[in-house]
Formats: sequence, C-alpha cells, structure tokens
Amino acid sequence: MTVPAQPLVYDADIASAAALIADSTRAAILQALLPDRPLAAGELARLAGVSAATASFHLGKLLEGGLITVVRQGRHRYYRLAGHEVAAALEALGLISPGLPVHSLRQSREAIALAEARTCYDHLAGRAGVELLHGLLRRGLLEEKSGRTDRGDTSSHRFEVTGAGAMELGSFGLNLLQIRRSRRQFAGTCIDWTQRRRHLNGALAAAITSRMLELGWIEPGQRRRSVRVTPAGIEGLASTFGVDLP
Repeated sequence: MTVPAQPLVYDADIASAAALIADSTRAAILQALLPDRPLAAGELARLAGVSAATASFHLGKLLEGGLITVVRQGRHRYYRLAGHEVAAALEALGLISPGLPVHSLRQSREAIALAEARTCYDHLAGRAGVELLHGLLRRGLLEEKSGRTDRGDTSSHRFEVTGAGAMELGSFGLNLLQIRRSRRQFAGTCIDWTQRRRHLNGALAAAITSRMLELGWIEPGQRRRSVRVTPAGIEGLASTFGVDLP
C-alpha cells in the first residue's frame, strides 16, 4: 500500500493562527484552557466574561482553526487545547506581551500564585519549575545537549538523562523507556514568562509533574492555573532533586 506523500510547504502561515488569538475573547478562552483541564462552554463563557452565545461563536472559530478540540461525555461537551504546541505558542506570546497591571487584592494574590508555581499546559512552571530544572542540572541528573536531536530537528536547549539521573528518576517512579516513546520532544525548555528564566518542558517534564501530583507533592491551587507545593512536596523536591523552595 502506497502512503500518500505529504504536501510540500515552504513557510508557515502564522497570520491565520495569530488572527484567531488576537481576539480578546478567544485569547481569554485559550488562556483558561492552558492548565490542560477540559472545561465546558458555560465555564469558559464565565471566565471570558461573555454570554453563552458569544462563547459558542468563538469556540466554533477556535475549533475550525485547530487550536482547540472538543470531547463529548454524554450530553456534555468539554473543550481543551489541541496540544502542547498551542500551549507553547501562548506561553511564548506572554514573553513579548505587555503585562496587565494589578487593580485588586484578588489580582495581586493571583499574580503571586502564578509566579510561584503553576502548570504550563502539562508541566510545572513558575519559580517552582525554574528551580526544578536548576536542581536537576546541579545534581547531575540531567545534562544539556546541543545539535541535532533524535527526531532530526536542531535545538540549542535539549537535555538528556545521565546515568545517575536514570537511577534517581526510576526510584522516583518514572519509566524512562515509556516516556521516550512519546511523539513529542523528550526534554527541552520554555522561557518562563513570569521568571524570565528556563523551565523544563517536553515528555519528561510532563511525567515528572504527573508523578508529583500522584505523590501529593503539588495540588491544584485556589487561583487560576496555579498549583500549590505541599509540605510533602517541599521536602520531597529538596531530597530528590535538590530544589530549595522556602
């Protein structure tokens, strides 16, 4: 059986995706979906501050543009980002976007919570995420590589697990062979928009974050997108990865 050839492309049409994100309501919907938690249309309408009909219109546009997907559960429909690539693009836009000034105590608390610890789609971000990467490198559990990856692309910021790291991450409860089978990048970085420093991303970062949730080291925070590092997490991160979170 002949596999159809992929169409040739010579450039990316960023204008269509940018036009979708440029609308303030659609941007609010996308940001609400950044934690990789499926949300119903009514909840997204509330978070975006628009009517149900308006939210439905914009959700249709985002679905058509391929930035979100929808999952049906019985009579209900839940929306989520189309993938980690969309989340990475949104986080990158945060680096070049002007910040919104704080106008209330609620916004101030939310800003502090997001800067301390949050999820960047499916991996840890904020100060906790930045310190996690620093700890992994300082303890020699990860080492930075450069040049061509095993998928053929080039990256100046990718990481490989060391021998000591394989033992430590295995004891932590990760199956590295299974994680490597993921179709996404194994271990790279995002520039954290609140810290302006790197945090770990990719399949490895997602697996570490998932395991931290299982262990109760982190838990969903009270603020939008934030997570809380628990006392067990502070102790575990320090002893396992050398992360110092006062």
